[in-house]
Amino acid sequence: MSVMDATSPLPAVSPGRRRKDLVMRGLLALATLVALVPLVLVLYYLLRKGLGAISWHFFSTDPTGNFLGDPGGIKSAILGTIEIVALATAIAVPAGVGVALYLTEYGRDSKFAAAVRYFVDVMTGVPSIVFGLFIYITLILSGGVGSFAGWKGSLALALLMLPIVTRSAEVVLLLVPDHLREAALALGAPRWRVVARVILPTALPGLVTGSLLAIARAAGETAPLLFTAAIVNGSTFNLGARMNSLPAQIFNDVGQAQDRLVARAWGAALTLVALILLLTLAARFVSRRSRLT
Repeated sequence: MSVMDATSPLPAVSPGRRRKDLVMRGLLALATLVALVPLVLVLYYLLRKGLGAISWHFFSTDPTGNFLGDPGGIKSAILGTIEIVALATAIAVPAGVGVALYLTEYGRDSKFAAAVRYFVDVMTGVPSIVFGLFIYITLILSGGVGSFAGWKGSLALALLMLPIVTRSAEVVLLLVPDHLREAALALGAPRWRVVARVILPTALPGLVTGSLLAIARAAGETAPLLFTAAIVNGSTFNLGARMNSLPAQIFNDVGQAQDRLVARAWGAALTLVALILLLTLAARFVSRRSRLT
């Protein structure tokens, strides 16, 4: 190629291609608007029906179970959700990332890795109530480890989160360029150090995103907690006892005949969405800070 050919201007775009580009941009914008409609409607109804229940008393008191007097707030539900989901995250995220590391860095194309991927895919499609029933049958009906407890709800949610974390982490780890691995190994670093110092820091933003998806899914699940942690009114930090949660509180209140209890359900739903939003913003901030440093 001559110098004149290399510096010559690009050929003009034909009118037909411009029209196709405009049409596709318009279709993409229309699809985006259609996808935003359900989200906007959900947020609108949450704000419309939930803001009226929000107050300091709403967040600082426990449900009373009093149908004639003050019904109380959702303090125990907030604390229970935070404790149960936190323990489930501490179980599922390290385990899921560890399985993904094996699938991408060690197993790769082995038959055992293929079997693990298959069972992870199967677990992804299992309804959440099945995990709750599994914990209920094995740990509650058996009678060997007590009755309903918060940590059993955490186990059910951890089983629900595990395949989500594993699949998302595997996809993110596969996006790490192979030349980074090869360069680190060529310098004589052992594989575990390459994983800890090169691969995981590079994939950290994606790992955080996948973990947040799993946490958001688990925080809104009701069925596993009904079979494992049950519903109580009082606040407790003892994961070995029955614990309340926001999804269970919403489930219990939304079907009541009194408007005050239904309003508490809408306020609890708005609180749950706000908690997930705050968690997402905080995790995004931490991942961005770690990427900049």
